[in-house]
Amino acid sequence: MIMNFASLGLAPELLHAIKVMGYQQMTPIQQQAIPIARRGSDLLATAQTGTGKTCAYALPILQQMVDKPKTPEPLNTRMLVLAPTRELVQQVAENIQALAQFLPFKVATVYGGVKVTSQASKLRNGVDILVATPGRLLEHVELGNINLAKVEFAVLDEADRMLDMGFVNDIHKLLTSIARKHQTLFFSATSSPLVTNLSKQAMNKPTIVAVSKRNAVAETIDHVVYPVDDARKYELFVHLLRSQNWYQVMAFSSTREEADKLIAALKLDNVDAAVIHSEKTQGSRRRALQDFKDGKLQVLVATEVAARGLDIQGLDFVVNLNLPFFTEDYVHRIGRTGRAGLKGTAISLVCPAEEYKLTLIEDLVGSKIKRLRVKGFDVTESPPLNQRKVKAAPAPKKPVSRADAPAKVRRGGGKTVNAPAKKIYTAKAKAAPRVNNSIKPRTPK
Repeated sequence: MIMNFASLGLAPELLHAIKVMGYQQMTPIQQQAIPIARRGSDLLATAQTGTGKTCAYALPILQQMVDKPKTPEPLNTRMLVLAPTRELVQQVAENIQALAQFLPFKVATVYGGVKVTSQASKLRNGVDILVATPGRLLEHVELGNINLAKVEFAVLDEADRMLDMGFVNDIHKLLTSIARKHQTLFFSATSSPLVTNLSKQAMNKPTIVAVSKRNAVAETIDHVVYPVDDARKYELFVHLLRSQNWYQVMAFSSTREEADKLIAALKLDNVDAAVIHSEKTQGSRRRALQDFKDGKLQVLVATEVAARGLDIQGLDFVVNLNLPFFTEDYVHRIGRTGRAGLKGTAISLVCPAEEYKLTLIEDLVGSKIKRLRVKGFDVTESPPLNQRKVKAAPAPKKPVSRADAPAKVRRGGGKTVNAPAKKIYTAKAKAAPRVNNSIKPRTPK
């Protein structure tokens, strides 16, 4: 097995960039994917988040572009990378630019939240590498700002997430507008029927690489659960921040509304924090992320859609203020920590109504997650389900999957829940409101 980049016979410019970036040993996905991709074969790859997937597809494509140099043509690009969010587009473009820093390649990005005209001029002049979100790129294609007919390399980064977010039609339109003879690479954190079906339509006898079992989580992550009443989750979160001296914490909330309430409460409690979600402007999200990376913020609050694919070096803690509805999203949330071989901790604050979700997550992780109890935060809000006067709906018999969920749930609406969760929350709301919907800003002293 190839163990270092020097063994790949890459161009001196690429090897120099790799050295400058501090890369030494290749990760398993890089060891398996790079030789295949460099031969020009289509590739369907599945690997955990934080294992160097960008480098796994960018290096072999850059090498092929070096082997066959071409001058960028107006309205055209040689390499196209599609990614689900603006943040991931920016991150991928930065990584590719770093790998190509000693090469004369032009890298451009297109995504929503900024004016189309500011992006159009770059596209009309032609670029070597384009990283884009599907919706905004399709808009540019329809406006005639770019022609995809001469794309030689097409990459879907976080393919599973893009399809989960409903981009399947946009992606299909974009891929069918590319020249018949090109190389296609799909990279995902998890496998799914949607990805498999699309690969059959868009790829030519792809080589399949899976360096971990389906939905596996990184072994570098420790999982911890704190049982707590729903109405006291915020109080416990702040207590842990201060008593455990946590810093650089990413806290996940399931909806934008809950995230906004959480950030308002944290600021009133004098916790340096910011929030990113789809309703925030591009500039606001960029500043929040940069401030967090620079160590100016203790907490970054996010929804899983906004945070998918973010690479934050050395992030020690991810906190789930509530468990995600889909078990797959637990993988993507906690994948922000424990990256590139570093240790990380995934902390979940779990109330009694979420126990059935926790069971499904433990099945996913493959082991029982240890419980830590904090004195003064004992769970008292409700009796066991079998002792309640209100009959609760049974827990699901199998893990909730996006592929199995009803259409209105599968599109990921934060306010739509299945019958079991709905009934449980309704039954307990009479005793105590949910934490994130009941966060009350404290009065400053």
